Amino acid sequence: MKQTPKPPGLHLHGLTLRYEGRPLFEGLALRVPAGRCVALLGASGVGKTSLLRIAAGLETPDAGVVEADDGQALAPRIAWMGQQDLLYPWARALENVTLGSRLRGQRPDHARAMALLEAVGLAGRERALPKELSGGMRQRVALARTLYEDRPVVLMDEPFSALDAITRAQMQSLAATLLAGRTMLLITHDPLEACRLGHSLHVMAGQPARLGPAITVPGTPPRAPDDEALLHTQAELLRALLAGQGA
Repeated sequence: MKQTPKPPGLHLHGLTLRYEGRPLFEGLALRVPAGRCVALLGASGVGKTSLLRIAAGLETPDAGVVEADDGQALAPRIAWMGQQDLLYPWARALENVTLGSRLRGQRPDHARAMALLEAVGLAGRERALPKELSGGMRQRVALARTLYEDRPVVLMDEPFSALDAITRAQMQSLAATLLAGRTMLLITHDPLEACRLGHSLHVMAGQPARLGPAITVPGTPPRAPDDEALLHTQAELLRALLAGQGA
């Protein structure tokens, strides 16, 4: 597999987004250090996905900017992995992994795609249609597609929330290992997932929404679910989430 380009840090400055005349968030700022994973948590509707879509260039804020800390263009260096696998139902696993190449008019690198399918545990399933794969397998294809794009910045919007607990834990470990060294912004509702994958965590709460202070997670992802430091951090995170809800 080819070497991943050096990742930039991700800077969000003074972001404001209004919905029906009211600010969803206002003057929001966040830094994602190069090669680190930052997780955002908060209640549904607080603006997490909108913030991620702005970071991806899929939504335009009313004010503020998103930029790389090296001054270079950010958009060509971003990969997106969402809650839904978004696989084309008529395309086989290998074709779904190489979809980006084909859409750009490039010749797909089938050897590299096959190696990535093997890395995510799908060796021998390259000709399978999505309907022939389980939900966990489809998400593994989506992860292989994300890796195939080989972008140094990865934005993830609840990518494993539709999976059962065991498959979810396996996918978390796989993603943390295979995406190590990239700059990542992760949206999740799951405190355990945030603590397993993130280097630091923020709670998004309020109207308009604000980001709470960073909570640092000791150790290196993927952390064991029963790691003592993880459990301590998870308790701290739960307290922050409850405080954000006024509980």
